[in-house]
Amino acid sequence: MGTIPFDSTIALLREGYPFIASRCDAAGTDLLTTRLMLRRVTLLRGAEAAQMFYDGRHLTRQGAMPVMVQHLLQDEGSVQSLDGAAHRRRKRLFLSLMGVGAMDRLSALYESEWDRALTRLHGSGRVRLDHLSRIVLTRAALRWCGIVLDSVDVPRLTRELSLMIDEVARPGPPNWYARWRRRGTEAWAAGVVEQVRSGDLTPPPHSALAVLAGHAEDGAVLPPQIAGVELLNLLRPLLAVSRFIEFAAVALVRHPQWREEFAAGEEADLEPFVQEVRRFFPFFPVVPGRVRVPFRFQGHDLRVGDWAILDLYGTCHDPRAFPDPDSFRPERFRGWSWQEDPFTHIAQGAGRHEDDHRCPGEWSTVALLKQAVRLLCRDELEVPPQDLSIRLDRFPAAPRSGVVLAGL
Repeated sequence: MGTIPFDSTIALLREGYPFIASRCDAAGTDLLTTRLMLRRVTLLRGAEAAQMFYDGRHLTRQGAMPVMVQHLLQDEGSVQSLDGAAHRRRKRLFLSLMGVGAMDRLSALYESEWDRALTRLHGSGRVRLDHLSRIVLTRAALRWCGIVLDSVDVPRLTRELSLMIDEVARPGPPNWYARWRRRGTEAWAAGVVEQVRSGDLTPPPHSALAVLAGHAEDGAVLPPQIAGVELLNLLRPLLAVSRFIEFAAVALVRHPQWREEFAAGEEADLEPFVQEVRRFFPFFPVVPGRVRVPFRFQGHDLRVGDWAILDLYGTCHDPRAFPDPDSFRPERFRGWSWQEDPFTHIAQGAGRHEDDHRCPGEWSTVALLKQAVRLLCRDELEVPPQDLSIRLDRFPAAPRSGVVLAGL
């Protein structure tokens, strides 16, 4: 066990994603204690810590996440805030939507909206990929959920979903504004659910909206406010895939041999490429938990109520699991399965989807990323000289230029 200075908030904000792993490496440990925002915290990294963190016995999500983060990413009563049987029951709802057929349909909708957007942009010369992919993803997500596009102010919804992601780690007025905008988005989502239940809207029978509106727990359908939050927990993560799409574009520029391979229709390594994008580039930095029962881990006693944080980024760059972790090597994921190895590649959480808090959105993330890579390699769009560097001291991280595409 190691100890670092009294409060590390400023150091964390200054150094960003590598903060925990760099301190662990210096101390020769996977467990450190410090304070963040003057609150005592245990910092953890590595597969062993991930297995303990996600086993459902030692830690709870309740009361663990700062309010400014929880109210933008999850809000109260959502699947991520639940534990035990309540979490598994709600989780089954989301997993039921992630079948192969549903993912194929989502990918097809993304391609349809991508082609539509490029047609509309023809002759404009250039566009930022982050702007393009967000509107494409929002439209595809709405259609996939069973929401008619003409009934939604899509640019406004895209902006509101983007604020939930972009301002999550910015304290003060930017975060307050994003949370204020989210209240309106939640009211809209709850209203959509109520319209389905009243018969004013009739989404396709097996669509996400229909399933969510009819979902019952303890003999009663979810309150419309909670169902609305869960609808946003489908829409917002789908828009967040835009970050990974930008990172995939950067990887294709830095490693053009992969673009040549995929453009030629050779897709044997397409999923390994996508998995390496998810591992290599910065997405969620950490996940917090609160100790629910006293226990000892790696020689350190954790008490009930203690705050603990698992380093997702550092675990995905742990050389014990991923040799030469700072090199982009898709071949490392040939034959890999998250069912067989659930505690090393944890960009979107650890464990098994059906039992733990591992994000069910991984299925849609991988499906959309594979389709996005196909389209980026198919369309003869140029990537002019620009600053594609990624600042690791910004949460969430993104390429500085937003990835400008030319040749439209």
